[in-house]
Amino acid sequence: MSYAPVNGLDMYYEEHGTGAGRPVVLIHGALSGIGTSFGTILPCLAKTRRVLAVELQAHGHTADIDRDLTVEDLAADVVALLDHLGIERADVFGWSMGAAVGLRLGTDHADRVGRLVLASVSFDEGGLYPGLLDGIQDLRPEHLHGSEFHEEYLRTAPDPAGFATLVARVKRLDGDLPQWSADRIRAVAAPVMIVLGDSDIVRPEHAVEMFKLLGGGVPGDLTGLPQCRLAILPGTTHTSIPQRAEWLAPMIDEFLDA
Repeated sequence: MSYAPVNGLDMYYEEHGTGAGRPVVLIHGALSGIGTSFGTILPCLAKTRRVLAVELQAHGHTADIDRDLTVEDLAADVVALLDHLGIERADVFGWSMGAAVGLRLGTDHADRVGRLVLASVSFDEGGLYPGLLDGIQDLRPEHLHGSEFHEEYLRTAPDPAGFATLVARVKRLDGDLPQWSADRIRAVAAPVMIVLGDSDIVRPEHAVEMFKLLGGGVPGDLTGLPQCRLAILPGTTHTSIPQRAEWLAPMIDEFLDA
C-alpha cells in the first residue's frame, strides 16, 4: 500500500502477487475504489501474477486536485505511475470508467500496454441504452448515501466530506462521455478481451460491433482465432460484474497468458 507522486496527485496503489510476467493494472469504476471494484477478483489474479491496483483522482485513498475527471488525464496518470515504478509495459483490467481509461491507454499509449481486459466499455455514446443517462444531472450525493460506494469512500478517503465533489466530477464526465471513432478502434494493436453483463448498461449489440472492429466475428475453425475475445456473462448487471470472480478470473488468466 503506497502512494506515488504523479501529475500533481499522490496516487494510491497496492501491489499484490509476485508473478514473473507482465504486471496487470486494475482500474476501478466511477465512484468506486479497489475494494468495491476488485475485492473478490484481486486475490484470484494475484495467485499467479503481479497485480497493481490503483485508485484514481478523487477516488478511494487518492485525494482530489483542482482538475476535472477526463479519461485522457486518468490514463496519463496511470502511465506516470508505470514510469514511477519503472514498468515499461503492463496488462490492464478496467471496469466501467476504468475500462474507458484502459481503452484510452490502448489508443493513446499503445507502447505501454500489453493486453487489455475491458469490462462494460463503450466507444461512443450509442453504446449505452437510449435515455440511460437522462437523469444523471439530477443525481445528488445523498442519493448514494448508504451505498457500498459511499461507505467505501467514508472508510478510505483522506477527506470524507469530499464525496459531493466526487459526485459532481463524475456527473460532468458522464455529461461528456469519451468517444472513439471506428477507425481508432480498428487500429488498437493490443489484444482486447471485451467483458459484458447480459443486462449491462452497454448494449450487447455495441459490444459485438466493437468485437468485430477489433477483428472478431469470424469462423475461427477456418480462419484461426482472432486476438480479441468477447465474454458476455449471463444473469449479470453492470454493478454485479465485480462479483463474478469465479467466472472472470480463469478467463482473464488464460487470456493474459495466451
